[in-house]
Amino acid sequence: MTPGAFVSAPALLHCVFEVHSEGISKLVWLLKVLLSQKKGSSGVAQKDIIFIIVAEQAFIHSADSSRDFSYGNEQLFTAISGTYLPLLNLFCRLEEEKVPFKLGMVMGAPLCTLLADAHVQKQYIDWLDKRIALGEEELERTQDDPAMLENVRYCLRKLQKDKLDFTETYGQNLLKKFRHFADNGSVEFIPTAATYAYLPHFADIRETLCAQVETGLHAQRTFFGETGEGFFLPYMGWAEGFEKLLRSYGINYTVLDARALLFSGTPCSTGIFSPVRTNNSLVIFGQDSTVTERMSGADGFMRNSVYRNQQRDAGYDLPDDALESFLGKNKIRLQTQFKYWSNGGSPYEPGKAQAQAAADAQAFFAAQKEKLVRAADALGDKDAVLVCTIPAALLGSSWHEGVLWLEQLIRAAAAQQDVTLGQCRDNLQQQFSLQKISPYPCSSEGSGYAENLLDSSNNWMMRYVRKASERMSDLTERFPAESGIKARMLNLGAREVLLAQSGDWAKMIHDGLMPEYAAQAFKSNILNFTAVFDSLASNTVSTEWLCTQEKEDSIFPWMNYRVFSRKK
Repeated sequence: MTPGAFVSAPALLHCVFEVHSEGISKLVWLLKVLLSQKKGSSGVAQKDIIFIIVAEQAFIHSADSSRDFSYGNEQLFTAISGTYLPLLNLFCRLEEEKVPFKLGMVMGAPLCTLLADAHVQKQYIDWLDKRIALGEEELERTQDDPAMLENVRYCLRKLQKDKLDFTETYGQNLLKKFRHFADNGSVEFIPTAATYAYLPHFADIRETLCAQVETGLHAQRTFFGETGEGFFLPYMGWAEGFEKLLRSYGINYTVLDARALLFSGTPCSTGIFSPVRTNNSLVIFGQDSTVTERMSGADGFMRNSVYRNQQRDAGYDLPDDALESFLGKNKIRLQTQFKYWSNGGSPYEPGKAQAQAAADAQAFFAAQKEKLVRAADALGDKDAVLVCTIPAALLGSSWHEGVLWLEQLIRAAAAQQDVTLGQCRDNLQQQFSLQKISPYPCSSEGSGYAENLLDSSNNWMMRYVRKASERMSDLTERFPAESGIKARMLNLGAREVLLAQSGDWAKMIHDGLMPEYAAQAFKSNILNFTAVFDSLASNTVSTEWLCTQEKEDSIFPWMNYRVFSRKK
């Protein structure tokens, strides 16, 4: 049978009798081809642009309601107002207007856990109320400055709408609405590692790799109902042997940086414009590495002078007396979400920024479309795909107009027929006939090798987390079938190790984003695991301490410590 040809039902039945020699995976492939003949009877090749939004967040959490955790919550709450609410509003608007769209999205387990936490939801509402109150004061302060007054009203309306959307439109349950778009096929949610660990750092500790993948898949099933076809490797970090790991969990594809394909020992005949496969038929999609640079580089779209300056905030510009009620007793300067200035230094004008976002979206789509059409001409009758990964922070948080830009992209795609918006899972029909390569070990982070995740600022962490990872596997050997208090201790130890493995801590330290907090959080994870290890060794367990830590690190409540066991 020719790979990619139309498969009739009789032909499929005939193949069933030969499945013992071809393997069950061949039968699954044939079923997929029969049920989703992508090219149709005309045989016209498809041209897909695949957008994947990557949203991940460190597990920054405090269960102590008496503690002022404003500083720790800033990253998450800014992302909710800047990115996640606008994205949901966009999806709902497109659905209501019957504008077709498809894209992929990665939402890590720590982010989903925080969004689902009732305590965090209440803190977010309080965060909004505090800024809305400041907005009322700002209206009075700027009443004699028409340009500033208009910007105050713009920011205040946005905060008020955020509260309305969060509390009433979505009932404080953003994940439920995101899952709605997964259920109707508009968004393909792609699972990732449990705590977004950079897996090549643990390539020689298979138990750690299995624990990260297995827990990540379980989290995906918990939050979105299914695990899907793919797996998004954190920072697109690839090392030799990962194909065996992923295929052992039934994963059919992953997305890697273009270097993985272009620098492969086997020349990749289709570049990044067609998926390839490893020797065990794990499908590899290569991303267009220029996308992030075009959005946020030195000459990227978001640098345009008419866009809002996200770094200049009233919380840093105004004197103490104008912020007295907002700062409170601690006098800690935080972002207020009242941003009045454009990148060019003049008062922000939303109308001009919106027009520029539409123009930039049209230019970007035209460039990607031309690139894809030229690739399709070179590929002949093969389907052509172009994968564009977008960090979620660029859609609203770092770039205020980012979601508007994305909306114009989607509308531009819907208004023509030459190329379509697709998803990775729709491009697996030829899984067992794609070119075989051995992907080059690389990453999308740093200059292509994630050197920023292990440099002079954060390399001190590695010896501790690797030792903890090895000890956790040892504990599963010593206590293979525990229950009760000991099992809870072991489950807590597993959670602490997974949290310590998170790549977010090293990245935050390197980037100077709350570096003291990141270092302290990592140390707490290691010390908590050490306490578990020592308690089990001495057969003494403090129930009070255990309950406190279970409440504080409440991620993965379903945790089974045996995910760290050595696979036989």
